[in-house]
Amino acid sequence: MIIVMSPEATDQQIDGVVKRIKDAGLDANISRGTERTVIGAIGNERKLEPEYFDALPGVEQSMHIVKPYKIVGREWHKADSIIDIKGIPLGGKQIQIIAGPCSVETIDQMEKAAQATVDAGCRMMRGGAYKPRTSPYAFQGHGAEGLAMFRKAADRHNLPIVTELMDVRTIDHFLEYGVDVIQIGTRNMQNFDLLKEVGKLNIPVVLKRGMSATISEWLMSAEYIAAGGNHNIIFCERGIRSFETYYRNVLDVTAIAVLKKETHLPVIVDPSHAGGKAWMVPALSRAAIAAGADGLLVEMHPSPCDAWCDADQALTPLELKNLVGTLGAIAGAIGRTI
Repeated sequence: MIIVMSPEATDQQIDGVVKRIKDAGLDANISRGTERTVIGAIGNERKLEPEYFDALPGVEQSMHIVKPYKIVGREWHKADSIIDIKGIPLGGKQIQIIAGPCSVETIDQMEKAAQATVDAGCRMMRGGAYKPRTSPYAFQGHGAEGLAMFRKAADRHNLPIVTELMDVRTIDHFLEYGVDVIQIGTRNMQNFDLLKEVGKLNIPVVLKRGMSATISEWLMSAEYIAAGGNHNIIFCERGIRSFETYYRNVLDVTAIAVLKKETHLPVIVDPSHAGGKAWMVPALSRAAIAAGADGLLVEMHPSPCDAWCDADQALTPLELKNLVGTLGAIAGAIGRTI
């Protein structure tokens, strides 16, 4: 069972609800979001009924939740959530394209990438300062220095930045440089200690699907973040691993529809990591938007041939601009805008 407190609920009223839960022999988990406090009753819910709580001061709504993902589930939150990223809505009628290079390389590269992002009509920028690589000998990113370069280039165009967090020990760097959206990569989807720490922050989080994760596992990972109080979560489908070797991953378009049914949170797609080849990105992007995705996370490099990582899947600035132009027609057909 979960009990949703009103925005005006006091600590005393929250304590009253927790006491009633514990008096019934259950434990309570308190998740304090920016707008709502949600209290989860943990244990045998048959001992509790919504009527036990609805009359208590400060309670907005209470209900039994059958599914294990409670806060991120649509059962208690019927309306679609819209995540505000420096005034840019993600999850509403307007579809957001987040573009930029795989990794932060040089200040010149990032300045050119930022200009190309704006020229293509995109409102947010991506880039990796810390890079999880299969080989320990591959470029691992510039770290804090990369965040500084990224921030400087993006600020010239007032672009919010999206970048991957790999280690709790670097959170202070992310806060220092004002990262607007934290990305949790596929390899860390079930790094529960990292998810718990991100749950304590008031920063939107893009949670990428693990390369072999089920949708239920993905939703439960999001629940870890939400249980900590951070409800600003964005799911990102980036393709799952299969037996096929022609392309990098299998883009699970079905997952978009399933998530739209199971959760109120926004869903975006990374067509670059799904296909692994630049020529596949436009087709996969169009499919994602048609299926109901709220946005795209697209790799673009000023000079893909010179990219330090994932060169094969990066679009050129012109290719990005042409792609965004074609997506407008698909968005308009389903009542949305780019």
